[in-house]
Amino acid sequence: MKRILILILMMYFSGTAETQELSKMQDPNLKYYENAINWRSIGPYRGGRSGSVAGVEGKPNLFYFGATGGGVWETKDGGRSWNNISDGYFGGSIGAIAVAPSDNNVIYVGGGEQTVRGNVSSGYGIYKSEDAGKTWKSAGLTDSRHVGRIRIHPTDHNTVYVAAMGNLYKDNAERGIFKTTDGGKTWNKVLYVSESVGFVDLCLDPNNPRIMYASSWNIRRTPYSLSSGGEGSGLWKSTDSGETWTEITGNKGLPKGVWGISGVAVSPVNSERIYTLIENKDGGIYVSDDAGETWTKRNDSRSLRQRAWYYTRIYADTKDENTVYVMNVRYHKSTDGGRTFQSNNAPHGDHHDLWIAPEDPNRMVIADDGGAQVSYDGGDTWSTYYNQPTAQFYRVTTDNNFPYRIYAAQQDNSTVRIAHRTQG
Repeated sequence: MKRILILILMMYFSGTAETQELSKMQDPNLKYYENAINWRSIGPYRGGRSGSVAGVEGKPNLFYFGATGGGVWETKDGGRSWNNISDGYFGGSIGAIAVAPSDNNVIYVGGGEQTVRGNVSSGYGIYKSEDAGKTWKSAGLTDSRHVGRIRIHPTDHNTVYVAAMGNLYKDNAERGIFKTTDGGKTWNKVLYVSESVGFVDLCLDPNNPRIMYASSWNIRRTPYSLSSGGEGSGLWKSTDSGETWTEITGNKGLPKGVWGISGVAVSPVNSERIYTLIENKDGGIYVSDDAGETWTKRNDSRSLRQRAWYYTRIYADTKDENTVYVMNVRYHKSTDGGRTFQSNNAPHGDHHDLWIAPEDPNRMVIADDGGAQVSYDGGDTWSTYYNQPTAQFYRVTTDNNFPYRIYAAQQDNSTVRIAHRTQG
């Protein structure tokens, strides 16, 4: 009897300990493991996909990029080296970055990439820094899931606009164009189509920030399918700082029928010159010389609009109204207003974003499936992407060697083998 009692007590205390351990393991913050496991980076220092970049006017060596799985990175030496500035505050997938022109210490970041491939990752709204990325705080819109663009008023860093795509997998209400005038404390939804239509691009007229253009997109992703386009997709314009909007999808010259994704850009040299790139059966590049009232189709090359849901970004040069860039597998440059294009490659393919310095169009930073690279000669040469440990790996395994080696397959890159004791 005594032995039975001892056995019961042992089972009880053992079960209690196991329950306590299980409870600790189920802690969503994993507090139990914070001091139990030490993590170290073993590389490789080879960049992974980035969908967003930004630079700073007047600071030629300062740039930022957002990784699709590695947070926000900063270079102060023109791309020679990059450092993560979001660790400890947030991380994961980044969809948009913007630096305030009126105060370079103020940075806004939107979570959730806009490159909606099958392994797309979502985010948790807007983050803000007021000390150039040293510290961060949440600035709301936590259910926006994917942020396509952030635009900041040129003279007021508290007035910010966000193009929110929303949840890609189901309907939700936190999508549309949002505006804050108090630095992200509160947001107003100033443009909304429906729970299935979000906004993927947004631009302010550099000469008159009251004038804005935005593109809406009916997009639905599942683990096994993608539907791009449908009711609600189109172009919009505001002339009163985003308070009211007019849909211009049906304006003269624009394509009829079902629209998919579209991108839009205003020339800083001439506010009447608007470029748009449209996914449509008659899609391509359309140009307006009267601020969006009428349009002319300039180019329908497949190289500019293939795999539209993954690219469809267009950028106006900051000094020449006839120079325009389009992101795709390669990036394309036109110097005749979009009639013809020259195809180019940065160090890596699949280009997703471009920032061009307002004071010098030869200074730029590009985002692609290899991270971010910097150019000071208009794209003739670029910095390396072999200095960014942001690779996105599909699979990882080890072998039976001693010391053992680690094998992994990187998105849009080769497989890699690396020793387990290495700095990358």
